[in-house]
Amino acid sequence: MKTDPQAFIRAHTSVMAPPHVPEISLHLASEAHELWLKTEEELEAIGLPPPFWAFAWAGGQGLARYILDNPEMVGGQRVLDFASGSGLVGIAAVMAGALEVSACDIDPWAETAVRLNAEVNGVSLGFTGADLIGKAVDADIVLAGDVFYDSALAAALVPWLARLAADGKLVLVGDPGRSYLPRDRLEFCAVYEVPVTRALEDSEIKKTTVWRFVS
Repeated sequence: MKTDPQAFIRAHTSVMAPPHVPEISLHLASEAHELWLKTEEELEAIGLPPPFWAFAWAGGQGLARYILDNPEMVGGQRVLDFASGSGLVGIAAVMAGALEVSACDIDPWAETAVRLNAEVNGVSLGFTGADLIGKAVDADIVLAGDVFYDSALAAALVPWLARLAADGKLVLVGDPGRSYLPRDRLEFCAVYEVPVTRALEDSEIKKTTVWRFVS
């Protein structure tokens, strides 16, 4: 990498609690414009993919809130936090009593972000940078926040998540109404009003729903 992830994350974020999940602290970008609104050329110059890990997105906040409020969902279970980003949802699962939690994200910067955020919260979780879509997973529960924002990604995710659900895994999705959400595959679990950053979303509050994915 052109830039050391740990040094960059420490320099460009502040440790703060997401507004809807005050029990958890994360290294987050305090000013969205500074980091997220860099041009592709600026990001490439420092070797930084789009920094999804630097923000607590609405779907992840809603899903983390649901897990913390309903710890029996994950207690004693093996959990995969898919497309983990900051690690918010996986950290919530550890705090809720999951037996084992692994974060998964193909962004190499996410591994450092998850490790730093786990340290801040005094928890431990694993990490894999492998592309797991379409593959078997060694987990009882799959948690996925904010994953249906892209057409091609959604097209790959839907059959995979459906197959995991058909195999008996609990698949929970947190989503604030992203464009490619497969509503015909979902069962309602809970809804929240989640404060978000207007610079990244189209409002300051996003109605965010937690769904159970069905086969």
